[in-house]
Amino acid sequence: MKTLIRNVRVVDETTDKIASVLIENGRIAAILPPDAPIPMPLAGMRVIEPKAGTVLMPAFVELHAHFRDPGFPDKETVESGSLAAVAGGYGTLVCMANTKPVMDSPTAAAALKARSDALGLIDLYPALALTKGMAGTDTSGLDALAAAPTGTAERGAVRVLSEDGKDVPTDAVFIDAFKKAAKLAIPVSCHCDFGGPEAEAAKAAGKGREIVSRIEEDYATERAIKLAAGTGCKLHIAHCSTVKSLDLVRQAKAKGANITCEVSPHHLACTEADAERLGNEGPGRVNPPLRAEEDRQAVVRAILDGTADAIATDHAPHTVADKAGGSPGFVGLETAFAVCRTWLVESGRLDLMRLSHLMSAAPARILGLTDRGRIALGLNADLVLVDPEAQVTVNPATFKSRGKNSPFTGKTLSGKILATIVRGRIVYESGE
Repeated sequence: MKTLIRNVRVVDETTDKIASVLIENGRIAAILPPDAPIPMPLAGMRVIEPKAGTVLMPAFVELHAHFRDPGFPDKETVESGSLAAVAGGYGTLVCMANTKPVMDSPTAAAALKARSDALGLIDLYPALALTKGMAGTDTSGLDALAAAPTGTAERGAVRVLSEDGKDVPTDAVFIDAFKKAAKLAIPVSCHCDFGGPEAEAAKAAGKGREIVSRIEEDYATERAIKLAAGTGCKLHIAHCSTVKSLDLVRQAKAKGANITCEVSPHHLACTEADAERLGNEGPGRVNPPLRAEEDRQAVVRAILDGTADAIATDHAPHTVADKAGGSPGFVGLETAFAVCRTWLVESGRLDLMRLSHLMSAAPARILGLTDRGRIALGLNADLVLVDPEAQVTVNPATFKSRGKNSPFTGKTLSGKILATIVRGRIVYESGE
């Protein structure tokens, strides 16, 4: 069915204007001035006339989420995670490889993507582990991916390589993985949790998690930048959260390194005081931890000066029991837009165009996807209708995700997802 979204405020990374958008065969067929004649009969066409103040943006692109599938259906599944994604305005998503078994096979990644494609809600790209079983020694899974011919399901399924919460401990193996990733032209997302001797000494001395994790993030960020240099690898640093790690990325960029990084909504909006309020060893625990106010300000500064290329949720659902027992992570897909709209746009730090860049266009580019992330002729009609002024009180009981562990529970935020469209199909609308 052809769809016309009429006289709406259209916002992407370069545009903020009133227009009508015509969708045909899953793509953007026309962008027309307000009240311009429609170049085809309206009969048989779905016409959407949003209320005043509604904004049409490119659907968001998620670089970093955990769907726990296969292996942990009580936490999340492809089905529940996809419902959460479209409820949050996402049309494309990368899910991490720390599943059971580990997602270390191109065949398994292709099968998971095929299952998601059959569901028909989002475009899902499973991250492939750098080493077999995430054991840090065997990179043959990357060889298997390289052996798959271009155009096969195996090659098409994988857009990111990542060892997730583990770093490859042996330099030679890490460098080997970087070199193989460079030949594949697929970015490596590093979660930077490897602290080396300094972190081990801090643990032995009984230092707290916040101190140890800071050492780990800073050391591992510096190490990843150093080891990736000269390999030709596209390096991506996940969920930067410290002053130093962001400075390391900033410095590497200034030197011409092929590097990008992401920051998370909870790190730009929350601090260690929130973790203490929620419970450091339970609901407030996340990896990397919520940090000091100076770190939160550094995250915002990195967004404003371009050091941070994208915003990614690190959506990490847990059961209530696991969360109470200290499992780290927050759910974030269904609150990300409202959190970023409230803390960044409503506060006057940036505009919706820049937010669209961070949540749609830039992550699409990092994934090498040129057919989405903007509103332009011929691109996929992956779109989201939002009411940026609507007040929303966060209630995890309404989440589509099986995880309910949000640091924003009870908070009133600005920005509501009204509808999500993926390749021209309405996959979510006002809670349905």
